[in-house]
Amino acid sequence: MATAASVATDLTICSICLHVFENPKSLPCLHAFCLKCLQGYFKDNCPGDEVLCPMCRKEFQIPSDGLEGLQHHFFIQQLVDVRKVSSGDHREDPCVVCLEERESEESSEEIATATVYCVDCKQKLCERCSRPHKKVTVGAHQLKALDAELEPELIQQQAGACDKHRDKQVELYCHQCNENICLVCYAVKHRNHESGEIPEVAEKFRLNIDSDDQQSVSAINTFRRQMEHTKQDMSKFLNDVNSVEKMVLQRGDAVKRIVDNQISELMSELKSLKSDNAKLAQKAEDQLHLVMVDMESFHAYSRELMDKGRPTDVTRAARELHDRAKVLHAAE
Repeated sequence: MATAASVATDLTICSICLHVFENPKSLPCLHAFCLKCLQGYFKDNCPGDEVLCPMCRKEFQIPSDGLEGLQHHFFIQQLVDVRKVSSGDHREDPCVVCLEERESEESSEEIATATVYCVDCKQKLCERCSRPHKKVTVGAHQLKALDAELEPELIQQQAGACDKHRDKQVELYCHQCNENICLVCYAVKHRNHESGEIPEVAEKFRLNIDSDDQQSVSAINTFRRQMEHTKQDMSKFLNDVNSVEKMVLQRGDAVKRIVDNQISELMSELKSLKSDNAKLAQKAEDQLHLVMVDMESFHAYSRELMDKGRPTDVTRAARELHDRAKVLHAAE
């Protein structure tokens, strides 16, 4: 069974269901959860309610259109897709043309499985529907066999697509709106905004993320030392209490008949003191562990983003990641 620490460092596992993400949604604190898991977790809440992140307990508001309105976590989705491809666990996709025909004609005919990918049309097609693409009068389209080797390429294409214009790739980052945009978005809405090419902006964000992550690593080491000191202090306290208990018992044997009541009272006080301090120490250790898990989650996400994320992933997460880092470091 997955532990809290393993879930924090495996970014493809939902911390609620402990399975690989399905339709991951991102909260303002950057923690991701399956949409179905969030719907079950907040089943008694309504749009507009202020609720707490199941992991870090940071408050956020449920969107007006419900939990479905939360931002899709593109970077986590990319990691999940890559994981499925590398493990051979990716599903067989239907032919998009057959699927559209059945929906338009309301047919119950079985949909064929896609076997090729048209680079020009960006469509997954079955053998029958791919034939017209080979005979286009202005030049045959480029078709590729739809196999595991092509999947990573398609994943990269999908991850770089514009949120509003799926047939366009994002090329710019708008600093005013904090989002990746394509050239159409720039021309329509962002022309007067300060923007930059994504690779250049991402490189600057990488420096900020790396700096935040270094602080996180330092904080993790600090919390580990504090936890170790807490354990050592508790161990010493218990040893001292055990020594006192032995001494009291030894002396009590000699004067048992005289001081039975005194021994009983003293032992009761010692046990109460032992219990109270054990609870306080456990509570402190649990709090430190929770903060450390959150720090490790931030560290794992930052490093995964730095090592495997594309510039578009970096720019999508940079601002929220920086804000999250400030919150975590404020708790040190």
